[in-house]
Amino acid sequence: MGGGVAGLGLALWLAVAAGAGDAAQGKKVFEQCSPCHRADSAERGVGPGLKGLFKRARLSNGKRVTEANVRAWIEEGGNGMPAFKDVLSGAEKEDLLAYLKTL
Repeated sequence: MGGGVAGLGLALWLAVAAGAGDAAQGKKVFEQCSPCHRADSAERGVGPGLKGLFKRARLSNGKRVTEANVRAWIEEGGNGMPAFKDVLSGAEKEDLLAYLKTL
């Protein structure tokens, strides 16, 4: 029985470590972002449009578009965007990243 619980914990840890967020939940999290960012366009509003974000070569700060760099931007903010490190839970960030990958 203990092995089953340990196995389940390991599976959950691996899913989180691999960035296995829920895009449908991430779309709900994105509602907090939508006053400044558009999901349906790459055109700039208050902030950059995010359609095709993970197909781009670079973020507006010049860094490559990687999951780690997008997560860092969400957490730390920058260029007028507030930090969401303490606003979003770890699961919400994973869900948001999963959603952003679908745009």
